[in-house]
Amino acid sequence: MPADDRRLQPRRKPSQVRAELTRERILTAAAHVFAEHGYAAGTTNRIAERARISIGSLYQYFPNKDAILAALLIQHIDRGAWAQADRLDLSPGSLKATVRALVRDAIDHHRDDPRLLRIMIEEAPLSQELLDTIDSHQKLRVAQVRDLLARHPDVRVRDLDTAANLINFTVEINTHRLMADPHAPAVETFESELIDMVTRYLAGSE
Repeated sequence: MPADDRRLQPRRKPSQVRAELTRERILTAAAHVFAEHGYAAGTTNRIAERARISIGSLYQYFPNKDAILAALLIQHIDRGAWAQADRLDLSPGSLKATVRALVRDAIDHHRDDPRLLRIMIEEAPLSQELLDTIDSHQKLRVAQVRDLLARHPDVRVRDLDTAANLINFTVEINTHRLMADPHAPAVETFESELIDMVTRYLAGSE
């Protein structure tokens, strides 16, 4: 269930460039503080100090660090659109390359800071805004994958909607687990196996 949304709502919605820059400074500082000190020790005082603003100024934007972490996760999800999806080669024989592009895009989106990713996955409270953002992202990603499957001549699946949902979920959940797990196998090994698995599924006969 979503947490009390009032605790997670930013106190100030930036309407000017300067205010937006200050909000971005807070989020950037929080990402560094959480990654360096962990969530429990990543206090709002440390975030304000890292952002070089007063604690009072920070509280003008966010009521607590839960709200900051929720905003970071929403920002992370919003930046996860597959920008190159409409530029891929969909000629016969290119299915594996297409799948590789999908998998690599998901991996690249989670490479920046594995520790911060773990914190966001494990600690971020669920708000309605976060749930809506996740739902919107998933719908967009599934629609992109379905469009590719519908246009690629090498795809042989019984149901495009089911296939698009399965592939999106498989790639997303396994990529999250890989990048957030310090004991995970090498990225190259994971990437190769996941590409082979998805390609075989898509190329299978009815």
